[in-house]
Amino acid sequence: MATERDGAVGLGDVLSVVRTHGPLTRADVALRTGLGRSTVALRLEALAERDLIRPAEGRPSTGGRPASTFAFNPSAGVVLAVELAATNAHLAVTDLDGTVLEAADSAIAIADGPSTVLAIVERLGGELLRALGGRRRRRPLAVGIGVPGPVEYATGRPVSPPIMPGWDGYDIVGKLAAAFDAPVLVDNGVNLMALAEHADRWQQADNLLFVKAGTGIGCAIVAGGRIFRGSQGAAGEIGHIAVRDHDDLCVCGNVGCLEAVVGTVALVRGARARGLEIDGPRDLVELVKRHDPVAVSLTRDSGRVFGEVLAALVNALNPGVVVLGGELATAEPFSAGLRELVYQRAAPLASQHLQIVPSQLGDRAGTRGAAMVAIEHALDVAALAA
Repeated sequence: MATERDGAVGLGDVLSVVRTHGPLTRADVALRTGLGRSTVALRLEALAERDLIRPAEGRPSTGGRPASTFAFNPSAGVVLAVELAATNAHLAVTDLDGTVLEAADSAIAIADGPSTVLAIVERLGGELLRALGGRRRRRPLAVGIGVPGPVEYATGRPVSPPIMPGWDGYDIVGKLAAAFDAPVLVDNGVNLMALAEHADRWQQADNLLFVKAGTGIGCAIVAGGRIFRGSQGAAGEIGHIAVRDHDDLCVCGNVGCLEAVVGTVALVRGARARGLEIDGPRDLVELVKRHDPVAVSLTRDSGRVFGEVLAALVNALNPGVVVLGGELATAEPFSAGLRELVYQRAAPLASQHLQIVPSQLGDRAGTRGAAMVAIEHALDVAALAA
C-alpha cells in the first residue's frame, strides 16, 4: 500500500539518488528514499521509459539470483550551453553528464545588440544539434546562457548592462525558448564560471570568489557552497567600484570605475600611448610573456589597482579561495601585482589561509557552468513531473 512518504517522493528524487549513488538495486533505492518496494519499482519503470536510467552490470551473486541494478543514462538527452562575451561566443552541446558532444566558437560584438547576436546563437546552436543526428537529440532539454552583464535572475533579463547597449530588459528567455523549443536559463556569465570552477575543482571550499579580468570586470560569490546573487541578481558587480586617484571615463557614464582603469580596453589604450604597437589584449599578454618592460610594468600596476579593490572584498567576505579568470589572469605580472596588494591590505585573519589561484577551466568555464544549470533544470523534480 502506498504511504504518504511514497507520494511525496517523485521521479526527480529517485533519479537524483541514482545519479548520485548509482548503480543501485531496487532495495538500495528503497533504503535511500524510504519508499515502498512497489513504489520504487513504479518510479524506476517510469524513469526507464524516459530512458533516464538503464540496466547496469549486476552485483556478484551471494548464492541467489543476482539483483538487477540501475544506473543513470547521460545519453538520454542533451542540453545547449552558451557563453556570450564582449567579442566572442562559445557554444557547446553536452550530454546529461556535461560531456561535450559538439562545440563551436564565433566572433561577435555584443554591442551589435540582441537581434544580431542571438541570430548567431540560433544558427550555430541549430547546426550543433543537427550534427548530432537522431530525432531526440535535435531538441535540447534545456538551454543555459551566460551574458557579460547584470541579469535579473528571476526573469533572465539584462538590466542596464554597461557593455551591452540595446540589451536592457531584452527577453532572451522568450527569444531562445521559441527558437529551440526548450526552457532557457540566463545568468551573469561570471556566476556560471564560478559555478563550474567550484563544482569541478573546489567543492571543498564553502566560500569562494571567482574574479574575471578582461574587457569587463566581474566577480561571482560562492557562499555556503552556493552562488550568492543578492536580492535581484546584482551581487558581484565590482567593475564599477570607484578606485582612488583615477578619473578615467567609464562606459557606464561614471569616472574612475575599476573596469575603466584596468579592463583590457584601458590597458590596450595605455600600451599604445606608451609606444607599443598592438591590436588587442592578446598582443599585450604576448608581450608580457616576452618580458617587454613596458607591458610588464603596465600589467603589474593594473594588478595592484585591482588588488586594492579585491582586498576590500576579502575583508568583507572572507573567502577561502579566490579564482582568477579572464585574459589578464594569464599575465603573471598582473596576478603578481594583485596578490601583492591583497596580502598587503587584507586583514591578517581574512588572508592568513587565503588561496589565490588561476582558473583551471580557462575559457571553457562559462559553457561548462551554462551546461550545469541547464542539466540541473532538465532533471529537476518539477521538470520531470511536468
